[in-house]
Amino acid sequence: MSRGLWITLAVIGSLGALAVLVAAMVFFSYVSTKNQLVTKDEAVKAAWADTDVQLQRRADLIPNLVETVKGFTKEESTVFGDIANARAGMLNAQGPAGKIEANGRLDSAIGRLLLLTENYPQLRSSEQFMRLQDELAGTENRIGVARKRYNDALRDYNTFLRQFPNSIWAGMAGFKENNAFFEASASARTAPAVKF
Repeated sequence: MSRGLWITLAVIGSLGALAVLVAAMVFFSYVSTKNQLVTKDEAVKAAWADTDVQLQRRADLIPNLVETVKGFTKEESTVFGDIANARAGMLNAQGPAGKIEANGRLDSAIGRLLLLTENYPQLRSSEQFMRLQDELAGTENRIGVARKRYNDALRDYNTFLRQFPNSIWAGMAGFKENNAFFEASASARTAPAVKF
């Protein structure tokens, strides 16, 4: 064989090896990114499940609280109806976005229920009401922590998904951005006026 043919074969072999190396790097980049996306997606799902458990705990606690308040306040049927409707809406809501929206309506209804203590001082002296109110406050704290963890996991997932080249691989693997964040409702931005 001539020397020129050897050089040509060496160049072709080098280009082939380079192509194989580049293809391997692209493949491993895709696999690594997809695995990280799966991990982050599962973290979002786990954080949502924790949040959902706390929301369900609150929904289960509310009927006991309402029944206790009803014993003292017979004429507040509008508040009780609003709570029943909001609770039913939350229990029937589908997916994080629906439950987040229904949760906002329930937050508002519970706030109106707790403001009834202003008009009924004997309610504040009820041991059962105070115990349920404390339990509700503890549940609200757990919900706040779970919401933050969920929002943090969702933000981490979305940030990773939008970074280059992750965005390319995410699109190819079928991962999409998720914007079902918990946000403060407009009514939550204003502090309620409580008088004792």
